[in-house]
Amino acid sequence: KTDEIILFEREMKEFWTKLKSIYGTEQINQTLALRDSCKESIKALSEKWSKKLKEGDLMMDKIQEYSDEILQQTQRISENQEHLTEIKSNLNQEEEQKKDLTDSIQELKEELMKKKEILSSKNKATKERMERLCKSKVLFEERLGLEIRRIHNEQLQFIFRHIDHKDPDKPYVFTLSINEQGDYEVTSCTPPLDCVAELQLKVRETNNFSAFVANIRKAFTALSYK
Repeated sequence: KTDEIILFEREMKEFWTKLKSIYGTEQINQTLALRDSCKESIKALSEKWSKKLKEGDLMMDKIQEYSDEILQQTQRISENQEHLTEIKSNLNQEEEQKKDLTDSIQELKEELMKKKEILSSKNKATKERMERLCKSKVLFEERLGLEIRRIHNEQLQFIFRHIDHKDPDKPYVFTLSINEQGDYEVTSCTPPLDCVAELQLKVRETNNFSAFVANIRKAFTALSYK
């Protein structure tokens, strides 16, 4: 192997001797310098592209991070849109409920106004009838020995005297009102009469109040003789 090495070195010397004789030392040096320059350029270029590749990897990582962040933002936006849609739906339901409630309140107001009008009309009719009864007071007192008093709750109290010949001042009393239906109603009777319900029904049918009072007096008179 030593001989082979010696032989290889000899051949290399001969090769460089021939190369120098052909190209010259200066050209060889230029070639070597060009080779070294190429090596440096290739090295610099390799380092540059290696750096570019690393920057590219970083850029790809950043892009991936941005993509992930955009995806998260998109999901959050979608969730917020769903939440807003739900809120809007709830608001619409509340508006409908509010409208229904407003309509119900308006209906109640209208119904209350109608009831007030009806009640006012009934009260007016009741007062008018009571006034007519009071106007008949003088007639009843003169002909039937009757005293009429207006008492609480728009009621009239009828007091008969001169019925009991043994005790002319003894009072026979019944109290009359007009109920919600606008009908005459005897609320009390002293002394009590069994025929009150019958006479009350009759006056509701005939609306003949004078006959009703006269019949009450007859019943009291008949009772005084028992």
